[in-house]
Order: sequence, then structure tokens, then C-alpha cells
Amino acid sequence: MAVTFEKKGENSYLLDVTGYVCPHPQLYTKKALQKMKENDILEIIFDNPSSGESISAMCDRNGDEILEKNHDNGVFNFTIKKT
Repeated sequence: MAVTFEKKGENSYLLDVTGYVCPHPQLYTKKALQKMKENDILEIIFDNPSSGESISAMCDRNGDEILEKNHDNGVFNFTIKKT
């Protein structure tokens, strides 16, 4: 179980925190967003349901925009635009 943060393409990043429980997915998301530039896109993959609420609340507080939320077979996938 290792955190993966990688560049997918131009202005696009992937953060995989599958297997981690709160508060780790939110903390790793915050760190990833801090490394990114305005309008960059971050795709987050996680499997801890309560992390979705924490990440959503953090984005609301910081003004980052959640473009998409998906949930399939216990795996969550959020797409966030850094503002």
C-alpha cells in the first residue's frame, strides 16, 4: 500500500490513496493540490467512504472545484480543479 502521486499529462495529475483511512486521503489531497498550479486537474482514487466528505469539505473551504464524483464497487474517484 503506497500513495501514488503522478503527472498524467499537461496540467493533469493522479493521486491514488487506496487503502488509507481518514485523515490520510484528505492530507495527501491537500499536499497534492499545494504542489499544483491554478486550473490544474487532480484525479483522486480512494476507498474510504468518510474521506469523500472530508475532501469535499476541504475543497469547499479552499475554493477548489469538484468536477466529478464517481463510486464503483467501493472505490471512489473524484476529479478536482484547483482554483
